[in-house]
Amino acid sequence: MKTSQILVTIASFIVIVAGIRAAEVILVPFLLAAFIAIISASPMFWLQKKGTPTWLSLLIVILGVLLIGLLMSAMVGTSVRDFSKDLPVYQAKLKIQTTAIIAWLDTTGIDISRPALVEIFDPGAAMNLAATVLNGLGNVLANTFLILMTVIFILLEASSFPAKLQQILGGPDSSLIGFENFLDTVKQYMAIKTWISLGTATCITIWLTLLGVDYSLLWGLLAFLLNYVPAIGSIIAAIPAVLLAAMQIGPGTALLTAGGYITINVLMENVIEPRFMGKGLGLSALVIFLSLTFWGWVLGPVGMLLSVPLTITAKIALDSREDTKWIALLLGPETQSTIQ
Repeated sequence: MKTSQILVTIASFIVIVAGIRAAEVILVPFLLAAFIAIISASPMFWLQKKGTPTWLSLLIVILGVLLIGLLMSAMVGTSVRDFSKDLPVYQAKLKIQTTAIIAWLDTTGIDISRPALVEIFDPGAAMNLAATVLNGLGNVLANTFLILMTVIFILLEASSFPAKLQQILGGPDSSLIGFENFLDTVKQYMAIKTWISLGTATCITIWLTLLGVDYSLLWGLLAFLLNYVPAIGSIIAAIPAVLLAAMQIGPGTALLTAGGYITINVLMENVIEPRFMGKGLGLSALVIFLSLTFWGWVLGPVGMLLSVPLTITAKIALDSREDTKWIALLLGPETQSTIQ
């Protein structure tokens, strides 16, 4: 590739990213709608295969999405507001406990600079990050009507889009094989990841409720959302709950909380998920972190939640073409070459 082509490609990428950031207000609800539509497409198509009319299957799916949204808002909305309101109190308690730990370390003869340590290790930042993610999602969900209408129109067009694409290409059915495989892989990934995330959130909510940790539904929701970000997401989701357990009950409960998170996530990610998820859909740890940073910077908190699904979608698209397959290999984990 010539140097001029590389420079043009880089310049085009910068312009596109700048445009995405400028259109964040419009793009974020649309991406959420597309995310929900991809997940909802599988049950809608399943109902159609069983002989259900298109309009009835769409109505059933939309009512299901509405019911889930209303239940989530009713159960978690109050907790989000209360937690955000009490956040300064929790941060103050965390600073007091951090100061007590530093004082105890001083008695053991370990010389530590208190201001430097507090500045470097600020536990309240984790609580603040959790509140920012949840509040950001709540602000986006304020456009519920726009998101719902977009989901409806996407699902309405979903069944007719392959026929339209075939007319555009002007080729036989085989011309759509690559496109259909791409869509099937994306839908499969989204559906499996959603079920795994739901199972993880349910187990964590039950465990925290048994331990008596406040806002167990809130931490379950956070675990559900951040489970779309492998490895890093589960750690981010666990930190606020562990810190709250330490403040509210004590260090013993905090250890049990951390142990529950570790056990549940290890079981889900290393035992259950590999049985259903294709190994070729993986991403390297570096790509996961970079995608989290990049999409969070471009689209805000919702971009962080959708970072891995967006990157996975790009990887599947790149893997579907021979001339870009090498980029998909670079995005994959270290074992990608041995698997294929």
